[in-house]
Amino acid sequence: MPSTSWQTRFGRFAATIARLAGNPIVFAMAVGSVLIWAACGPYFGYSQGWQLIINTGTTICTFLMVFVIQNSQNRDGLAVQIKLDEIIRAVRGAENKLIDLEDLSQEELEALRVEFARMGEEARNNETRSAGRKRPARKSGGRTTRPES
Repeated sequence: MPSTSWQTRFGRFAATIARLAGNPIVFAMAVGSVLIWAACGPYFGYSQGWQLIINTGTTICTFLMVFVIQNSQNRDGLAVQIKLDEIIRAVRGAENKLIDLEDLSQEELEALRVEFARMGEEARNNETRSAGRKRPARKSGGRTTRPES
């Protein structure tokens, strides 16, 4: 299928560009380019053409990098979701309904968030209650005290 081949090639290209763009050497080259451009300002009399060079270059780079970075983020996010799904599936006692959450509607996600917030609150309350029961009172200088946490 030609679209898969195109997607695969673009994915590899985007991953390479994203990896290179995050390299300190590439950053140094970008800073060097800006410094050279700034140093040429007096020679070109700070003309509109001189300004247009940096404006056009940065606009084009920014425009193209948006797509490259989005592609990388999509792939990274998908990989993380697949790994989390596998962990949920493999852990005994985990709720398998949490697999593929990214495909749920906003309302369904909010309902799960509320459910887990309630469960978290219950767990904290149970922990507080059980912690209070576990610590025995001790005598200290004639008065009863609780051990410090």
